[in-house]
Amino acid sequence: MPRILPKLDPNSRHSPVVVKQLEHRASDLQLRIADAITAFAGSMMFVYIHIAAFAVWMLVFEKSPWPTLTLVVSLEAIFLSTFVMIGQNRQSAFQQAKADHDYAKEEAMLEENTALTRTIHELTQQVHASVCGPASRATE
Repeated sequence: MPRILPKLDPNSRHSPVVVKQLEHRASDLQLRIADAITAFAGSMMFVYIHIAAFAVWMLVFEKSPWPTLTLVVSLEAIFLSTFVMIGQNRQSAFQQAKADHDYAKEEAMLEENTALTRTIHELTQQVHASVCGPASRATE
């Protein structure tokens, strides 16, 4: 069976948003079910099973033009497209949360860098004043 959730490498640093998202998905039964269905529906095993099932159905159970098979396939397509949309909505929410986290982190770093730059500027002025003496202040 395909792996439903990615495994995090314990030797690597991971974004807190990614860790939180994986924990949330693992803790919610409905999300685990949706993950299992979409993981299976997105696998080659799903394709092989359907090829075999459709071939058997067309050759053994129904004669032309396969009205019941058409109904079954249509219903399956409706449900699978719903699971795709669920996955897309969750991915969109994850990307938004990650973008918000990244933005907040970058803004905090920008503020810290700005404060450091101002401190360096002040220290540079103090060093300049102490090295050049009071005469340099008069020319400023």
